[in-house]
Amino acid sequence: MPGNSTDLASGNGELPKYQLYKYAPSLAAAILFTILFLVTTIFHTFQMIKFRSWYWIPFVVGGYFQVVGYAARSVSSQHTSTLGPYLIQTLLVLLAPAVYAASIYMVLGRIIASLDGERYSFIRRTWLTKIFVGGDVLSFLTQSAGGGLLGSADGDIDKMHLGENLVIIGLFIQIIFFGVFVIVAIVFHFRYSKSGRYFPAMHKRLFTFLYGCSILILIRSIFRTVEYLQGEKGYFLSREVFLYIFETFLMFIVMAAFNFCHPGEVLGNGKHVVSEATSMTDGGERANYGPDGYMLDSTGRGTPSTAGRY
Repeated sequence: MPGNSTDLASGNGELPKYQLYKYAPSLAAAILFTILFLVTTIFHTFQMIKFRSWYWIPFVVGGYFQVVGYAARSVSSQHTSTLGPYLIQTLLVLLAPAVYAASIYMVLGRIIASLDGERYSFIRRTWLTKIFVGGDVLSFLTQSAGGGLLGSADGDIDKMHLGENLVIIGLFIQIIFFGVFVIVAIVFHFRYSKSGRYFPAMHKRLFTFLYGCSILILIRSIFRTVEYLQGEKGYFLSREVFLYIFETFLMFIVMAAFNFCHPGEVLGNGKHVVSEATSMTDGGERANYGPDGYMLDSTGRGTPSTAGRY
């Protein structure tokens, strides 16, 4: 089990000048999640290659961030005063969700393209990816800088405070962009659903997973923000169990969930339009729709519903 809040002492019973951890880190938990993240990431790598879904590369990279991060944490748990493994696990575990986000943003753009539904999004598809991935890069770089300062602070209070502030700013950027992204996805989903156009069951399922995983990443980011706002002696930062509940476990669920509903299985390489994909029948449901994607009326013509005119 993850360690509780304890004082770490050196071999002669004296406390070190600066404690990298505010608890005794668990070796077992770090090894367990190294293995779990390795399994799901290898599976993601296989799925990405199989479906040629190269837009999923950032997500896979985020998975390997987790693997290396928790492997480094395993080493660090046995060498709690050694900076190297501690810095690696701090940075990679912190940054992995920001890398996930880049792929998730691109998936929405490809869903919109595959449904030929740009008219139902209040942000143009070409701008959607640029805006959100740009915000994600800004968040990533800010958190990287903050995490680097925190990992190398070595008791320097000013350096620690600067690092904490940068991480908090980066997390706020991530929360804002992710929150707006979820709103954009919901609005598009609602408008497209009301349009009367063909909405494949697999796309609906992917939307469900997209919402669920986005909410988990938001919960994780809010937890991390509160953790850093509490400061070095905060309740969350001094108890390892919260890291494993609100960071590690939630991010593993995100990765495993997309193994079960991989975007590549629905979107392929992201360059196909549903109305042109004759192989995607959804059990015969596609036959009720015309080539323009609209449901056929009694005369056999596809007609957009009034609700779909935005």
